[in-house]
Amino acid sequence: MAAKLVLETLPMIRFAAVSAVALLTLSACERRDEPAPTPVSPPQTTPAAADPNALTSDGLGPARIGMTRAELVQVWGEDSQPNAVGGPDPETCDEFHPTKAPADVRVMIQNGVLTRITAAREATVKTDRGFGVGEDGMAIKQAYGGAVFAQPHKYEPAPAEDLFVWSRGGSTAYVVDPAARGLRYEVGADGKVKAIHAGDPSIQLVEGCS
Repeated sequence: MAAKLVLETLPMIRFAAVSAVALLTLSACERRDEPAPTPVSPPQTTPAAADPNALTSDGLGPARIGMTRAELVQVWGEDSQPNAVGGPDPETCDEFHPTKAPADVRVMIQNGVLTRITAAREATVKTDRGFGVGEDGMAIKQAYGGAVFAQPHKYEPAPAEDLFVWSRGGSTAYVVDPAARGLRYEVGADGKVKAIHAGDPSIQLVEGCS
């Protein structure tokens, strides 16, 4: 009787074992078929491109400090007032407004080379830090911090002053290195910027070409 019971039980045990193996195999297959989770990458941030129309120590738009007068004329045109004399010796130093330059923007040509660009009066151009004519001088000091070098204005009382920011080659002394580049914010007696000069050491000149 016991032998008969064992014989009857064996098929059931084998069936249970086979079923268990089948379930394990199916479960493993299902796990293998599940796609691996896609890694989440952090959002990519693209640095803001520099504004090509901003006034920098290296120039404004296509007008670049160091280019020849002929190269400047190709991009900005000739003097809009050819009969006006911008300097005592135009062959050595001349200032003028090119016909295609932005309003109230003039250039300085020294010995045939563009050395300075000036935004004055009603000019609407901005520097690469977002400052233009009419800005508060104190705001410029706060924005640049220790990078700004202030000098008393030659003709007007405080708060009039000249704020120099050299991008390379500058110092607190008079700069003579022709490779130096910087900005000079000319602040009037009302504390507002009345002109911005960009370029080489010629930005230190206070009376045009002298």
